[in-house]
Amino acid sequence: MLDHTGIVVTDLTKARRFYDAIAEALGLATKTNSEQSFLFGRSAEEPIPYLWIGTLRPSYWVEGSRAGLNQMHIAFIADSKQMVDAFYHAALAAGGRDNGPPGPREGAGDYYGAFVLDPDGNNLEACVRGPAAR
Repeated sequence: MLDHTGIVVTDLTKARRFYDAIAEALGLATKTNSEQSFLFGRSAEEPIPYLWIGTLRPSYWVEGSRAGLNQMHIAFIADSKQMVDAFYHAALAAGGRDNGPPGPREGAGDYYGAFVLDPDGNNLEACVRGPAAR
């Protein structure tokens, strides 16, 4: 179970535009957290789990870390194949890069997903499992 995670980005405006687009496609939300960060999650009513996105260097990073150096992989739950497709197209339209188009994943059973890279190279996925993935 995930409570929260975070990523550092180089351009907050570009990141916000990208994450606003994929939040809408996935039925999620973004919320300003400070002048240098925002949160990506379910809603104001369900604030956890969330993804913290900001330009500040976290105190727990080891020396030499920077945005884009230690890329993350984050998979978001989608309700349907159509939602995965919407995530993928919204991400590309908002400045993301293809890292695996929507489709079933070999060897994963009933699993349909799509992969994109955000503006800083973090690998994001939207996926649906089970009967909805068929």
